[in-house]
Amino acid sequence: MTYAEPFAHIKIRVAAALFNGDEIALIHRTKNGRDQYTLPGGNVEPGEPIQQALARELDEELGLKLAESSSVPQLTWIQDAMVTRPGSAPPRKLHLVFRVHITNSTRAHLRTVEHDDTAGAGHLTWCHYRDTADKPLYPPVPLAELATPTAPSAADRALLPTLDDTNYQWI
Repeated sequence: MTYAEPFAHIKIRVAAALFNGDEIALIHRTKNGRDQYTLPGGNVEPGEPIQQALARELDEELGLKLAESSSVPQLTWIQDAMVTRPGSAPPRKLHLVFRVHITNSTRAHLRTVEHDDTAGAGHLTWCHYRDTADKPLYPPVPLAELATPTAPSAADRALLPTLDDTNYQWI
């Protein structure tokens, strides 16, 4: 097998580590009887600017207008994923995870259910960011390792290890 197969196509996915103080927003679903948590976000459309994709996904999933955030989105992690999964040939995914902060009043107006055409309904849940260490999170970014939700992130720690079949399994 060459590096091109089976991951000949690359999709870029944007996601938000969406903070309200020390709490983080996660989309919770149960798949095959197991809990799964994802960061709000989704695929970048062909030709779509990255920041626009992040704004669109947060609006579609949570009803959040990115202009209502209390900070400029900060690119925090990049994770390359080449993981096989049931069904058709999987794309290679490049996850771009941004930290976004919102106020209590903005949080109060977010949608609590996110509808995904393929994954079904997901429920918005909040937890302390340190409590994510033991949750099945996708992408599995090291949220719990942040010193604080607003601590500067080091550029040399942004590129996370590649996900593949040896270190990640689809639920």
